[in-house]
Amino acid sequence: MKLAKFLAFTFGAAVLLSACRNNDTDDDDMDPILPETLVGDITTSKTLTNDRVWILKGQVKVKNDAILTIQEGTVIKSDVTEKGSLIITRGSKLMAVGTVDKPIVFTSGKAAGSRGPGDWGGIVLLGKAPTNKVEPQIEGGIGEKYGGTDAADNSGTLKYVRIEYAGIAAFANSEINSLTLGGVGSGTTIDYVMTAYANDDAYEFFGGTVNPRHLVAYATADDDFDFDFGYTGTVQYAVALRDPKFVDPGDAGNGIECDNDGQSTNQTPFTRPVVSNMTIVGPNGAAGTAGNHNYGNRWRRATNLVFLNSIILGAQKGGTAFESKPTWDYFMANANTAYKNNIIYTVATTKVATTDSSTARLFATGTYESPMTPARRDEMILDASQKLIAKLTEVGTTVAASADAVGLTDPFNLANPNFLPKTGSPALSGTFAPFAGIETATYRGAFGTTNWLTGWANFDPQNKVY
Repeated sequence: MKLAKFLAFTFGAAVLLSACRNNDTDDDDMDPILPETLVGDITTSKTLTNDRVWILKGQVKVKNDAILTIQEGTVIKSDVTEKGSLIITRGSKLMAVGTVDKPIVFTSGKAAGSRGPGDWGGIVLLGKAPTNKVEPQIEGGIGEKYGGTDAADNSGTLKYVRIEYAGIAAFANSEINSLTLGGVGSGTTIDYVMTAYANDDAYEFFGGTVNPRHLVAYATADDDFDFDFGYTGTVQYAVALRDPKFVDPGDAGNGIECDNDGQSTNQTPFTRPVVSNMTIVGPNGAAGTAGNHNYGNRWRRATNLVFLNSIILGAQKGGTAFESKPTWDYFMANANTAYKNNIIYTVATTKVATTDSSTARLFATGTYESPMTPARRDEMILDASQKLIAKLTEVGTTVAASADAVGLTDPFNLANPNFLPKTGSPALSGTFAPFAGIETATYRGAFGTTNWLTGWANFDPQNKVY
């Protein structure tokens, strides 16, 4: 009889203890669950569960065709001393599927109030899709190759994911970005992803064919969206909001920076992003704006481009820059390029569209003048810029007279932005340019009447307690 009572008591205590451990609303009764550290290579499939915090220590590589699955609501932090990065190598997959209410978060290992850009590396996703390089090695000191011949390659799924305070440099001009995509194929799903305070680029695409949607780049140091090495995918519904006081002191921060390759060659496939329904919000001349905020778009080094149904608002030094004669020639040919139905407002109204001095010498006069005085150079650039503005207006671009004329609700509010167009905004009118591979949307910019940021995005990552 005593034994039965003892067993009953023991069973009841175990049930009670289990209930306490799993009661999410009663922290005082919970035993703390220790974080689990990830280090080195992951060579067999693994799941990161949401019942604990996971720590990335150094470069963590998923290899050998393994699949790393991350449950909704999981928080992954970086080791503070040995800054972490997550690298998904060719053939392996990352299945990080959050929800609106339970996004997956990659963030700094530091406490709320003490986090900063560059607290950890970032996520690197490598695939087998085409690039215009031969077996290139991804930058950032990672030592892994990417690219191939499979345009439909699948590197997994990222959905409802936030990436905060990432971006570290291995050495000059070789950085890990918040999300680096090397040769990632169209079989990969990237949807509802947000970066915050990236120490380099928010998103950099090295070749590949992936077609991401619903991207957010918040307070990026360098470029919000960077395309290189033959990227040919489609980006639709994306927004960038720059923090006026934060920018890379050693580089120029653009909404988009796009090159065919670093040497401005004609290597194929040509870099040709198809971008539609993007909203790029610059500093707009705010007090204390740091000096290296640059263009809304910077198309250069022999790139092709398609930029449609989008908004560039408050760009500091210019709206759209066409740099290098090949870039300009491809744009003028209109065979593989398009720039239609956009709205541009810039701080310097004479630089709604602009070009570099070398191209301006040809475009403005038909001859190449050298040497020349600084005054003559500026005159040529202004002349070229005015002709570019006229050209863009011909193909349906609206040049707004002021930031208010664009008619977005509260786009410059860093803490709680609202990018939805007001009633009567030109973003809700005009001819909406169609293009193969994009959805039909009867508005310009990333938002119509629905705010797809609600529930999962966070514009105060510094004070969020994880």
